[in-house]
Amino acid sequence: MKALKKILLVIVVLVAIVLILAAFTKKRYGVEREIVINKPKQEVFDYIKLLKNQDNYSKWAMMDPAMKKTYTGTDGTVGFISAWDSEKKDVGKGEQEIKKINEGERVDFELRFIKPFESTEQAYMQTEAVSPTTTKVRWGFDGHMNYPMNLMLLFMDFEKMIGDDLQTGLNNLKSNLEK
Repeated sequence: MKALKKILLVIVVLVAIVLILAAFTKKRYGVEREIVINKPKQEVFDYIKLLKNQDNYSKWAMMDPAMKKTYTGTDGTVGFISAWDSEKKDVGKGEQEIKKINEGERVDFELRFIKPFESTEQAYMQTEAVSPTTTKVRWGFDGHMNYPMNLMLLFMDFEKMIGDDLQTGLNNLKSNLEK
């Protein structure tokens, strides 16, 4: 009986340590990548503000060519929603809505993931003129993990995981626009 009590005490202490550690672990993370495209800023912005164009460059949009897509509203305007539904677990189901447009500068999106997990995150694409014929594009993602799941931020490299996918998308965007 003493051994069982000691085992239970050790388990309780370990769980308490994990929960306390999670209480002091950050809950938010941000990832951003950028690329320079040899096209004028307005031309690049006019392309990226259309969510349907993400099908041509976003790694996530290309992961399942058979996914069902639906659209609500007018593309390139606040309130436009692009929804997806895929049988592939790593693509899942969700939607993306244009929340704010600073014309010629930045588009802010809200991503609402439904399957395989529920989450709402923020993303953006921003343009900056480097010269009259070149544009820097920044693609960013702001995420969060609720307590105690935020403990995973200590062990998972979201900067690399999400960042690599953003960079792949930006490389595709550059290639498409510079053709």
